Amino acid sequence: MTQTGSDALLARMMQLHPKVIDLSLDRIRQLLTRLGHPEAALPPVIHIAGTNGKGSTLAMLRAGIEGAGQSAHAYTSPHLVRFHERIRLAGDLIGEEALIALLQEVLDINGAEPITFFEITNAAAFLAFARLPADYVLLETGLGGIYDSTNVVDQPAMTVITPISKDHEAFLGDTLAKIAWSKAGIIKRGVPCVVGPQPDEALEVIEQTAARLGAPLLVHGQHWHAWEERGRLVFQDESGLLDLPLPALRGPHQIQNAGAALAALRHLGFDEAACEAAVTGAEWPARLQRLTGGRLARLAPDAELWLDGGHNPSAGEALAEFLASLPARPTHLVCAMINTKDAGGYLAPLAPHAASLTALTIPEETASVPGADLAAKAATCGHDARVAESLEDALAAITRTAPEARILLCGSLYFAGHVLRQDDESLATQG
Repeated sequence: MTQTGSDALLARMMQLHPKVIDLSLDRIRQLLTRLGHPEAALPPVIHIAGTNGKGSTLAMLRAGIEGAGQSAHAYTSPHLVRFHERIRLAGDLIGEEALIALLQEVLDINGAEPITFFEITNAAAFLAFARLPADYVLLETGLGGIYDSTNVVDQPAMTVITPISKDHEAFLGDTLAKIAWSKAGIIKRGVPCVVGPQPDEALEVIEQTAARLGAPLLVHGQHWHAWEERGRLVFQDESGLLDLPLPALRGPHQIQNAGAALAALRHLGFDEAACEAAVTGAEWPARLQRLTGGRLARLAPDAELWLDGGHNPSAGEALAEFLASLPARPTHLVCAMINTKDAGGYLAPLAPHAASLTALTIPEETASVPGADLAAKAATCGHDARVAESLEDALAAITRTAPEARILLCGSLYFAGHVLRQDDESLATQG
């Protein structure tokens, strides 16, 4: 099928400027200078880094801000179905014509200068955010922090660091301390930073960075606490107690993501109504998303069908905790992963909770682990593993013998994007 519009432009950009990871701020700073420094003309920025929970925390922050009658731009990555998901302008996904115009403007101004795909798209987002009024900008790092191309805002209103674990070790380092050093690079002098639950090794680095920069910290377990009690979310900080509904986003790990969002909102002066909107109104596709009405659900009409894009060992542990919290029901995994992830570390925690695992190769994804290799790795982790040629084949095989099973599609955001493209594109762009 011939690509048109922004899809064609993005494909051409990918050929000219490959999707490489090149950790540096020099190129994007030079480009932003030629664009007139849009990064210096943004509404107040909340900058978010971490290994797990960045997107969920951002979604709750946006729901809280909008619940208070204010507006927020948002920049997230990667997208699931269409690039437009990455740029949200005052609540709405960027339109096709606006996206094409912004990308072309940035490409024209950059000319033949070396640049990466991510830097071009980040610069386009900054231009859009600077030109359209809003009360806040919610900015999610793509990789790391200190050298991430979003880290060009010198004075954000607040920073947030969600839980840190090992991921992208080839780029960020092979210890939690090295990874934390990169993530803590978003901390700015004198700017308050909300810190989610952290391993001691990571928290020590964050605290040292904040002390050096005189940045006030709001640390989980010290300055704020969040827990589930009698089917409610209880949050406590120095301003008092909140008794709220459980987060709309599923999974026990969302309690602490909600806590980080609530700590940020309270520090920024938002009231209890905004805090309740944060936890009840957030939507974030492919994070323990229940698939109920699309084509895939019709292929498995009696099954309980879930989708999750987590892909590292910490995500595997969180997913295992979620499965353990559900009513007893045979659970079958359909899994696909990319070759930069720790497949064994992700799969091992899930083995006690899975009746079977069907491995797939992600279609049209060159970095996908071949299904046969993933099945072999899963078997070494204790899974009853097999291979299928397609998602449809996997669902058919499971439902032939277990029509009322719980089926979890998991292992990669790239796989989640494939799933949603097969199902219903509106699922990938909700919220």
